[in-house]
Amino acid sequence: MDDRELQIREAIDEDAGVLIEIYRPFVEEASVSFETEPPSLAEMAARIRKAHLWLVAESEGQVVGYAYGGAHRSRAAYRHSVETSIYLHSDVTRRGLGSSLYGQLLHQLSRLGFCNAFAGTTLPNPASEAFHGAMGFSPIGTFERVGFKFGRWHDVRWWQKRLRERPL
Repeated sequence: MDDRELQIREAIDEDAGVLIEIYRPFVEEASVSFETEPPSLAEMAARIRKAHLWLVAESEGQVVGYAYGGAHRSRAAYRHSVETSIYLHSDVTRRGLGSSLYGQLLHQLSRLGFCNAFAGTTLPNPASEAFHGAMGFSPIGTFERVGFKFGRWHDVRWWQKRLRERPL
C-alpha cells in the first residue's frame, strides 16, 4: 500500500460503528477474539476512551483498520506495560498497512512512556505469529486451553516487545 494513501489518526467516538464492523467477523466467524458477541456502539466508544492509545487507519477516506494499547493489568506496578491489539478489514490485509499502523502505535506508546508491550495470539494463527515476530515481539509463553469457543478449546501464545528501558 502506498503510504500516501494511508492516514493514521487517533480514534474518536464517532468511529465506533465502523470499528465494530471491522471487528465483527473476528468475533462471529473466528477464534481470534474470545468475545462471542460484537460490542454495542456504546461499549465500543467506551473502549476507545478507556485505551491508553487507539489509532485508526484510513485509506481513500475509509477506516480500514485499527490498533490500540490498553492496560496490561490493573495493579499499579503494571502501569508501564501495555497490551496491544490490531484488526484490519479483510480487503486490506497483506499490503503493509498492518505494519504501518502497528509500528505507529508502538512508536507512540513508547513516546508516552510505556516500556513493554504484550500481545496474545490465538493458536493456530501463523499469520499473526509471523506478523508479531516481524514487528519485533518475542514469544514468552503459551496459555493452554484458556479459551473455549465454537465447541473447542484454544491456546493463546503471548508475545512481548520492549519499547523502552525506563518510563518517563
